[in-house]
Amino acid sequence: MSDPSNAPVTPVEAYEPPYYVAVFSTVRAQDQSGYSETNVRMEELVKNIPGYLGMDHAQTPGGLGITVGYFRDAEALTEWRSHAEHRAAQKRGRAEWYENYTLHVAKVERSHGFSRT
Repeated sequence: MSDPSNAPVTPVEAYEPPYYVAVFSTVRAQDQSGYSETNVRMEELVKNIPGYLGMDHAQTPGGLGITVGYFRDAEALTEWRSHAEHRAAQKRGRAEWYENYTLHVAKVERSHGFSRT
């Protein structure tokens, strides 16, 4: 198994709009028992959703986490939102892992990227 800490850091590519993003901003609680395993499982599951495009994640030193999921269409996002294991993880997150969070869903109307070659 590869070490993700050695993987190159690149953002999700700019796709041809329209597509959708789900921006999940969190502050985690002290006890994170089981979080890492569940996070790995959620990343495995979402990759199997038709229309899933990718995910970016960042964590500030102060504890703010931001995850952006990219989806080709609203149906893909709805399928992810209603996935049974994802729903169970959401419930556990509210009960155990998060002090607070916000979720913003938006339709992307413009997208472009840059890469130094």
